[in-house]
Amino acid sequence: MSSTVELTKENFDQTVTDNEFVLIDFWASWCGPCKQFAPVYEKAAEENPDLVFGKVDTEAQPELAAAFGIQSIPTLMIVRDQVAVFAQPGALPEAALTDVIGQARNLDMEEVRKAIAEQQAQQPAE
Repeated sequence: MSSTVELTKENFDQTVTDNEFVLIDFWASWCGPCKQFAPVYEKAAEENPDLVFGKVDTEAQPELAAAFGIQSIPTLMIVRDQVAVFAQPGALPEAALTDVIGQARNLDMEEVRKAIAEQQAQQPAE
């Protein structure tokens, strides 16, 4: 059984709102590197049952890909407490994915939110 969730524009917001830690794999069936990354992602999902591992088929969900400015696939994104804390194109090797998950787990989300607020405060009003 797959431990990943197929994300669509219908369930995306709910999934990200209801879960404090969501990994998202933007992929497509024709993409070679996506197919290579899939078993690595699936294994990480099995090893981290407390996290939500989602997959967005960019062919079936072009609005989601566009909303996040996905330019190349696969792209891995991590959302914690409704904040995107990581986004990187390319198929990660298993060790790198494990490392990224560990780093995201260790983030102090209060600090992240403070940094975002400071960045937003420094941007000129439009």
